[in-house]
Amino acid sequence: MFGKSWRVLYLCKQEERAIQPPFAQPHRLFVSQADAYELPTARTSQKPMQKIELLAPARNYECGHEALLHGADAVYIGAPAFGARAAAGNSITDIERLCREAHVFGGRIYVTFNTILTDDQLEAARRQALQLYEAGVDALIVQDMALAQMDLPRDLALHASTQMDNRTPEQVRFLSDAGFEQVVLARELTLKQIADIHRAVPEAALEAFVHGALCVSFSGQCYASEYCFGRSANRGACAQFCRMAFDLVDADGRTLVRQKHLLSLRDMNRTAGLEEMMDAGISSFKIEGRLKEVSYVKNLTAWYRHHIDRILERRADEFTRASSGTVSCSFTPLPEKSFNRGFTEYFLHGRTEDVSSPDSPKSRGEYVGQVAAVGPHWLTVSGETAFSNGDGLCFTDREGHLVGFRVNRAEGSHLYPATMPAIRQGTALYRNQDQAFEHALARPTATRKLALDLTLTETPEGYRLSLSDELGRQAEALISQPHEAARTPQEEGIRRQLGKLGDTPYAARHISLRLEGNRFIPSSLLAQARREAVEKLLDRASRVERKPRADRAGAYPQTQLSYLGNVANREAAAFYRRHGVSRIEPALEQQMPEQPVLMFCRHCLRYSLGYCPTHHHRRAPWREPLMLQLADGRSFPLEFDCKNCQMKVHAPR
Repeated sequence: MFGKSWRVLYLCKQEERAIQPPFAQPHRLFVSQADAYELPTARTSQKPMQKIELLAPARNYECGHEALLHGADAVYIGAPAFGARAAAGNSITDIERLCREAHVFGGRIYVTFNTILTDDQLEAARRQALQLYEAGVDALIVQDMALAQMDLPRDLALHASTQMDNRTPEQVRFLSDAGFEQVVLARELTLKQIADIHRAVPEAALEAFVHGALCVSFSGQCYASEYCFGRSANRGACAQFCRMAFDLVDADGRTLVRQKHLLSLRDMNRTAGLEEMMDAGISSFKIEGRLKEVSYVKNLTAWYRHHIDRILERRADEFTRASSGTVSCSFTPLPEKSFNRGFTEYFLHGRTEDVSSPDSPKSRGEYVGQVAAVGPHWLTVSGETAFSNGDGLCFTDREGHLVGFRVNRAEGSHLYPATMPAIRQGTALYRNQDQAFEHALARPTATRKLALDLTLTETPEGYRLSLSDELGRQAEALISQPHEAARTPQEEGIRRQLGKLGDTPYAARHISLRLEGNRFIPSSLLAQARREAVEKLLDRASRVERKPRADRAGAYPQTQLSYLGNVANREAAAFYRRHGVSRIEPALEQQMPEQPVLMFCRHCLRYSLGYCPTHHHRRAPWREPLMLQLADGRSFPLEFDCKNCQMKVHAPR
């Protein structure tokens, strides 16, 4: 429900809606029989262990670097162009640097290449793909099938972006057979739907979002931004139509709801569902946030690293990490302290009442207590939360608007705002800017080290230093030095010098000395050999391993594609025709259909108001169609497709 702050201006019974409890106790109401399922039985020991990947976002090199340090097995980052976040492009040089760092730990770098392309962009896209291939990226995340059709190296891995609207076993089967290494599933899928796909296509690596901002429409199927503002979400320029304020108006022109963010959703948090998702077949867990700051990346990567590792420890015979290296963090991660609009598990267990954020599209942050008392220039807060000067706090006022203010001075729970807000005793307070936490994250907060074994062996010409890391990669360096007996014990000093690995990604695990007596070896020669061997090991570790893509795909699941197919160039059209599609309409960005559906949403306003005929069995006190109305007067009719449990937002008629 929307909560007491969400005022319904016209309802026959004028019923009050109860405020929902916090995310820590998520609702699982009205779970239909179709959404219920039994978890798969434990895998037998004969089956190979499943690698579990934590996939973190990076807006730039710094974010990617910190994601790796804080435990990411893989990082996804935008290329210079053609990514679905146009404001998050990066140079090939920075991407190559990040690849080398990731590969040392056995990690991977994926580059978002997930916009639809026009004919005049094909050659530039092909050149960029080749540059990324040479830079060592492990995969391109793509939406446009032109990348699967054009002349690119067969061992350049492709991942199917969630922008492809991957919801069915048939779609995933086709993509897997067409050579896509990994498929990013639609966020709206339930555990049962995920498990059905995994059972149907067990060889497909399945990726799913577990945290971050939510699009209200199925990804790749949202055209509101392009229709209203000429900024295509499928071309990386979304204007966030879904975060705008609307009136909800019925067919008789009566206003049911006034100026609420009716399409704005809470942020996803599936911490509690990680193990169920593993059992359902997910092997890559993705954090949203390629536009987020580095503190967000640090906090959320460390949080999910911790929780995934606890599962892997308990089920070490079934699951294993997708990369290596011991991660040590100097802070306690808490997702509530990073940008969030409140949390939802979002249909993982079926339809629940905790998905929307109608009061504001801005960050609400963490709950810190209730206002205990209010003075002329101060307020006190109940509870034991520690506050700092500069903290950002917010609350919902009587009209249902989110109001924020800055703490000028904090004396325990006694707060002096920079500007005193109109706030009442008993109001719930949230903190969306924690100064102490942000200051802590501004410093170095994590290290990641690979275990390294070092062996110094005597040879006829001098000595050989051999290195072997925990992934089994090896390197060596020779020391040309006449054997010289030492007058004092040297073993401790030799071990100390060899173990000085400093700011390298290695930590000494075992140091073995195979010398024929107490030898004197100058420290400078030992240091030089250590540096040379480490450089060789890093060079070998940074190399990318590739395998050729398959292309066993037969017929595409559909023989006709409307504008929903997002086909905007000749290469994509050729791909679909090669796989049996006989009729292809142009993308909406190229030719506007007559009265198109602009959004396809699992979030449903009729359900949120408590009048879903399937779940609530109550007759609505209004006449349909309902319409969303912007402040400029444009109205968007709503269609409630109960058979498919969807709400459709139509273009103005």
